[in-house]
Amino acid sequence: MTEHRPLDPPASTTIATIANDVGVSVATVSKVLNGRGDVAPGTRARVEESLDRHRYQRRHRRSTSGAGRVDLVFHEFDTGWAMEILRGVEAVTSAAGLGLSVAQLDGAHRPPPRWLDALLADRPLGVVFVLSHLAEVQQQHLRRHGIPFVVVDTDSATSASVPTVGSNNWNGGLLAARHLLDLGHRRIAIISGPPDVLCSRARAAGFQSAHEEAGVPLDRELTRFGSFSAGAGHNHGLQLLRLADRPTAIFAGSDIQAMGVLRAARQCGLRVPEDLSVIGYDNLPVSAWTDPPLTTINQPLRDMAGIATQMLLELARGHEPATSRIDLVTELVVRESTAPPAQPH
Repeated sequence: MTEHRPLDPPASTTIATIANDVGVSVATVSKVLNGRGDVAPGTRARVEESLDRHRYQRRHRRSTSGAGRVDLVFHEFDTGWAMEILRGVEAVTSAAGLGLSVAQLDGAHRPPPRWLDALLADRPLGVVFVLSHLAEVQQQHLRRHGIPFVVVDTDSATSASVPTVGSNNWNGGLLAARHLLDLGHRRIAIISGPPDVLCSRARAAGFQSAHEEAGVPLDRELTRFGSFSAGAGHNHGLQLLRLADRPTAIFAGSDIQAMGVLRAARQCGLRVPEDLSVIGYDNLPVSAWTDPPLTTINQPLRDMAGIATQMLLELARGHEPATSRIDLVTELVVRESTAPPAQPH
């Protein structure tokens, strides 16, 4: 590890220096430094450019209110998926003797300005974001105030400047399809997550690659995108299973989604796995307790969260991580919800 020391500004660089350079008031520069939202975007950009050019680094006395606490920010907190992330973060913060504060953004993927204002006022040791991202100007504010941040994200398109821990989604889709193809299935449906989320497309791409590898045509009618919820699994499952030439297997984008598929199968009078094979994604603890126990792709959520938190603590100590992006391996977990397709009578 190498110790990271920001360049100190020249002794003559003050807020007044920046204000004179840009042609604004000292109060305006102070507002930009403190992340206030009542500054015109063009003015803010000019002030930020001058701060960067003068290598201005504000020296802070860390507030004691949040100094012993890590903030964990979810885009949404409503499933066992989020609980696995929480357990992974808490294991590291507890061992380090740190407090943990949890917030969620009601499904948004970017915190609002008022959240940033409150964070800068409270000054935690650092922030772990889950499936949520900061705008560039928000990143600059946190860095300027010495608050490190790390992202836990199953996408792979996060900026290289943002430390991120994720998993190999393409490989997860590949493993799921290979398993079903090896069992003899040839009409396999996929219900992935939202189409505008990269991990959804990555899993679908791996799923398609397995079909190409096996020389099995992929029926586009059997490819669906939706949310990762049980409701989406149920709705898409009913549509797929009511087709004249229904699939013999369904790969769901999450274990929760797969539970919706299991319910749809029961409503259609189909037995799992005798009439329909179902495979999920995530390997949540509940997946071993469905009826039947769910074959799934293990996404090591606790490990992802724990590694991200360790990375955050290193940044808080002034050390740069060895790499800004870590993707953990995904693995197939075979249980009782998959089997060879039933033979036609």
